Amino acid sequence: MGEPAIEFRDVSLRYRLAAERGIVTLKEWVIRRLTTGMSYQELVALSRVSFAIQPGRALGIVGHNGAGKSTLLRIAGGILAPTEGEAIVRGRIAPIIELGLGFEGELSGRENIFFNGALLGRSRLEMQRRFDEIVDFSELGDFIEQPIRTYSTGMVARLAFAIATTVDAHILLLDEVMSVGDEHFRRKCQARIDSFRRAGVTIVVVSHDLAAVEALCDDGIWLEHGYIREGGLARDVVPAYRASMEQANADPGVGGTVRPAAP
Repeated sequence: MGEPAIEFRDVSLRYRLAAERGIVTLKEWVIRRLTTGMSYQELVALSRVSFAIQPGRALGIVGHNGAGKSTLLRIAGGILAPTEGEAIVRGRIAPIIELGLGFEGELSGRENIFFNGALLGRSRLEMQRRFDEIVDFSELGDFIEQPIRTYSTGMVARLAFAIATTVDAHILLLDEVMSVGDEHFRRKCQARIDSFRRAGVTIVVVSHDLAAVEALCDDGIWLEHGYIREGGLARDVVPAYRASMEQANADPGVGGTVRPAAP
């Protein structure tokens, strides 16, 4: 077995949040800092997370809101740096983490294709070669010449998905993209994701659509409060998480026990 496409080694991410309330200006912050000092509280987003994904595998990440799923994806995408540990990514990434992030509202859809492509590390020549395919997949037609600020949320999402996936990549990072656009466009997105799978692309997906995660993914990770509560095959992890949710909904006073990731 070769080297993993993605490898997390005891990855932790913590934020320092100011404990003071009511500070609304820079002047107030400076005065507080120089006189009484500032106190902080620590927010743990991820704690000692370790896993590895082999090339060509699909990993689904499940968990409640705030469990650390999107944080994990952002670290894998190089957007965030871990506080501790090491995140190793081997291969070219196509991140679909925040659809529409990096678009400029005053630029046209055409101009944003090249602008967003540059942010993703794609050359202008490559984006020129891909331009017609991107416009065709996004189904924007003549709207591609209009400013992004005139687009609906769905139009922006379609263009962002088309740009991010109309590339040659080794690793595809997906954050809640199963609900992009209408049913017709969702089927197109699913077909494109399936084509990535057939081509041997490594996929990491975050989604609350548990049925989609089960259908798409080989492996699964269940995050809870920044820890890995359970990891293994998706067909085992997803039902365990679903059963926990059903139990919590039936008896809100019953909570799961968090098991820290193994050292």
